[in-house]
Amino acid sequence: MDDLDRRLLAALAADGRAAISTLAGRLGVTRATVRARMERLAEAGEILGYRAVLKSDLADRPVRGIILIEIEGRGAARIARGIAAMPEVEAVHSTHGRWDLIAELGADTLEALDVTLNRIRLIEGVSRSETNLYLSTRRS
Repeated sequence: MDDLDRRLLAALAADGRAAISTLAGRLGVTRATVRARMERLAEAGEILGYRAVLKSDLADRPVRGIILIEIEGRGAARIARGIAAMPEVEAVHSTHGRWDLIAELGADTLEALDVTLNRIRLIEGVSRSETNLYLSTRRS
């Protein structure tokens, strides 16, 4: 994947309904190039599909945020599986840097989110965490 692929994916993530001609103009390439790149990225599994994100998708879980997790030892895969199985966890990402995992969270109430955070912190091998709550979403 090169820089053009990354820019194309970013443009599609921002607006999955953008016309190929619009994408070509933004990226400074031909429509044929955009179409070929999109087909190649789909075949490679980089583009899994296109969907509408609805306002109700965010409203269903009004308390949202992330937890950054540091892991002690070699249990990252086990810990990630355990966290991913929790109903309030929407995604778990491995990362590079100070934190080993980042989990995206959503809950109906702060209390429900707090219960989930405590469950994560009690997992054997989780040595430290930091939580950030989303206050508002301007673009999704």
